[in-house]
Amino acid sequence: MTSLVRLNDVEGQNGIRLKNVDFFAVKLQNICMWITRKYESTLLSLFEQFPAVVVTGPRQVGKTSLVRKVFPHLDYVSLDLPALAEQAEKSPESFFADRKSPLIIDEVQYAPSLPRFLKIKIDEDKKPRQFILTGSQNLLLMQGVSESLAGRCGILNMLNLSAAELREALGPFDENTYILKGGFPELYARPDLDHLFWYTSYLATYLERDVRNILNVGSLRDFDRFLRAVAIRTGQILSYSELARDVGISPNTAKQWISVLQTSGQIFLLEPYHRNLGKRLIKSPKIYMCDTGLALFLMGFETWEAVCRHPISGAIWETHVVMQVVRHYFSQGKMVPLWFWRTVQGAEVDLLVERGGRLIAIETKFSESPEHSALKGIRALKRFYGETLFEKGYVACRTRLPFPLDEDVEAVAGSHIDQYLE
Repeated sequence: MTSLVRLNDVEGQNGIRLKNVDFFAVKLQNICMWITRKYESTLLSLFEQFPAVVVTGPRQVGKTSLVRKVFPHLDYVSLDLPALAEQAEKSPESFFADRKSPLIIDEVQYAPSLPRFLKIKIDEDKKPRQFILTGSQNLLLMQGVSESLAGRCGILNMLNLSAAELREALGPFDENTYILKGGFPELYARPDLDHLFWYTSYLATYLERDVRNILNVGSLRDFDRFLRAVAIRTGQILSYSELARDVGISPNTAKQWISVLQTSGQIFLLEPYHRNLGKRLIKSPKIYMCDTGLALFLMGFETWEAVCRHPISGAIWETHVVMQVVRHYFSQGKMVPLWFWRTVQGAEVDLLVERGGRLIAIETKFSESPEHSALKGIRALKRFYGETLFEKGYVACRTRLPFPLDEDVEAVAGSHIDQYLE
């Protein structure tokens, strides 16, 4: 029986707190389903080992929902309320007087001096399991953490839903829709929500709240144009001078704004690989939008059919695959052992994963049946460094079932690439 149900302050499918929302529901329990996040076990492990845990990442990826799901009985306070933020910033003693540990402090970046006070409290008693801090504005939050809580906290960088998380929660799902819509949890908590409307609101919130707070941008219109120029370049080598020229800003401003996008979790920079560790950061990185849905929205795409007809489809597929791997390592709380490889002659491998001193090479192809020409970069890598450094190769494509392309290279489904990195 279908009925109109009024839900007040309930938890949606992905754990988002939903207030005063009308739902047409066939089964009430379907609304309350939780999509299990791969971050959960890592969060528990960090909490057992450190006095404080910092959970950070972009807006709307589910940070608050995660910590409240994993720790439902802990005291919780959000500094998104201005009065509480002011109290935590100016009178931390009174802020903590009526609150007991363990304590979840949400949106902690709104009280920048609070980590210094937490350092004092932690140094008085260094036992684990005291505080969980969450925050969206990575730059402001991490400045306080690095200055005050270094060595006293575990850090968990969080991104939105991976293909693996959705697959495990929902069973078979439409890969094309996932790439077009992206992985923000609310889009799956509310399937009837138009993703284009949602991204319009998200972009306005990001520009108005995060960008203004992180950086004093003189013109949000220029920054909006800059963000769209970055989206068009996803999967490409980063050139500050080209970005600056296209948007009409200085190269130094372009560098500053790239830093804003990186620290607020909107982009990921993939560094080039060199066998000499000291040279890894010398060459220009490749730039990726962290979410394909946001990237396609910024480019103006409204349907998957339009994406498939456009030359950008290959770069979007590469972005999708690379960010599945990034999500895999982020969820484990690990350093990301990822690079790309390119020679001056043009030989290239899209993604290298270093494991135990050896390399897993991953090529991305927007095809169901990649040809043997897809092996060109991997073969060049093996010739350049020798067989001993090479462990395995994969061509991450749109195939449903894996199949061999060479004796040590396999074609696999791009949305399942994390399974081959366990």
